[in-house]
Amino acid sequence: MRPPSVRALLLGLVPFAGICFSVAFWDRLKPTVFGIPFNLAWLIAWMVLCTLCLWAAYRIDSARENGEHKT
Repeated sequence: MRPPSVRALLLGLVPFAGICFSVAFWDRLKPTVFGIPFNLAWLIAWMVLCTLCLWAAYRIDSARENGEHKT
């Protein structure tokens, strides 16, 4: 088993950075998105984005492994 690629690691760090380091930007209750506070909408959006980032990282690594086994 090989370590993950750099692209996969960076995709895995995107949700972490997006949720942890952006609190100062979205820590507000007044603006709403579809009737819910913006901070809750931000976290819900990152749940979806986290899934997409991790799926893309998996696809990158699985394609890399499949390409190595064909040769």
